[in-house]
Amino acid sequence: MLKTAEHLYLQIADRIEQLIEKEVLKIGDKLPSVRTLSKEQGVSLSTAFQAYYHLEAKGLIEPRPKSGYYVRFSPRKLRDLPKTCEPVKKASEVTVNEMIARVFQHMTADNILKFSIAAAADSMLPAAKISKSMVQAMRKAPDGGIGYESLQGNLDLRRQIARMSILWGGVVSEEDVVTTNGCTDALTLSLCATTQPGDTIALESPAYYGSLQLAASLGLKVLEVPTNPVTGVDLEYLDKAIPRFNIKACLFVTNFNNPLGSCMPDTHKRELVRILEKYDIPLIEDDIYGDIYFGRERPALCKTFDESGIVLACNSFSKSLAPGYRVGWTLPGKYKEKVLRLKRNHSIACPSLPHAAIAHFLENGRYEHHLRTLRKQLHTQSLRYLQAVADYFPEDTLVTRPMGGFVLWVALNEQVNTFELYELALKHKVSFAPGRIFSLQDRYRNCLRISYGSPWSRQVEEGIKTLGKLIRKLGN
Repeated sequence: MLKTAEHLYLQIADRIEQLIEKEVLKIGDKLPSVRTLSKEQGVSLSTAFQAYYHLEAKGLIEPRPKSGYYVRFSPRKLRDLPKTCEPVKKASEVTVNEMIARVFQHMTADNILKFSIAAAADSMLPAAKISKSMVQAMRKAPDGGIGYESLQGNLDLRRQIARMSILWGGVVSEEDVVTTNGCTDALTLSLCATTQPGDTIALESPAYYGSLQLAASLGLKVLEVPTNPVTGVDLEYLDKAIPRFNIKACLFVTNFNNPLGSCMPDTHKRELVRILEKYDIPLIEDDIYGDIYFGRERPALCKTFDESGIVLACNSFSKSLAPGYRVGWTLPGKYKEKVLRLKRNHSIACPSLPHAAIAHFLENGRYEHHLRTLRKQLHTQSLRYLQAVADYFPEDTLVTRPMGGFVLWVALNEQVNTFELYELALKHKVSFAPGRIFSLQDRYRNCLRISYGSPWSRQVEEGIKTLGKLIRKLGN
């Protein structure tokens, strides 16, 4: 539980934020002094200061020397949302785009400001505490961690994952969990257990390019389903498309989709499960961003509403905790035996020590504490980045407003080719993900994905300002 003082300052900050959103408090309005706020709210000066610091970190208010705090920004100043794409007429053979290879080429370069990576900066992850858990795992392991792990995975880790399921409304035991080498491994096992080469699967549009590459490697065709930037997949279209295109499985990111950031409402998730049960086809649910929510509670999964075992929920700690440890898992439902057989054939077992270390980290209650801090940081960063896009990009720019995850999806004037923009930006030591790599169709050439995983800084602001200048140059 959060401490009472933390509850108080967040409650005060939330009320002020709501007044700013409703424009009761407008840009330039002066806020009550810290002393006045303290008396009005019946809290200490320290708590009042914390409330203002919280709003200042989000970029909503600003201090002025010897004058006080003023409203700096209103969410109503944000740009309109991008539109949902038009439906496609046929499923597509998957090809690995050279653009993806080009973007990957610069993802690890040290001298580039990387808006292209949908992950938190290393500085935001608890490296020292995880290292301590690794040491404890080595001490606890009877063989020092050099032996094979069980096929289904580390028992302590599976128990902790099962306990975490209560946060999304799941009723899961350790026997329902199969550990994997990261989330991509979980997705690969799930797809292999539910499809055959030549089958057609449904993905969101735009879709994470890694999912497109995975489909290509497995010889699958892809139908891109129109996806709303707020509510997710168009269920009415999907219901009609399943028999028309003979879809064999769906692979959706239902919580804070990459790249749109959409989050399906619970009613849509329930309806999606009902539709797929009707056709008896599986849903591979990639929930890798589910823990990175900015609201008051974790969103549910489609798995929450799955009573027939058709949902294979996949996740990992790669985005939230330790990308290099490669600790993932799947809840494969009625496909568990197939998944275990495939895991035995492909990898035999997961690395013992990293999985045991994460189990230890979870057992000691460190994960939720870390997540609270991480979510606050990312929410603040998302608002800062949104403000910068509003300040520095052209007036006709459209941008998403995600309530979780790591990324913004930006739509520019159709005259702007974002792969050309990408090549120009690299010369200025800035990278991002051009929109064309998120589709098999000739789409999203004027779009780009920007990650707000790096803490806000003068360098970040200058990078977004540089992009804005280059966009205006290409648009003229």
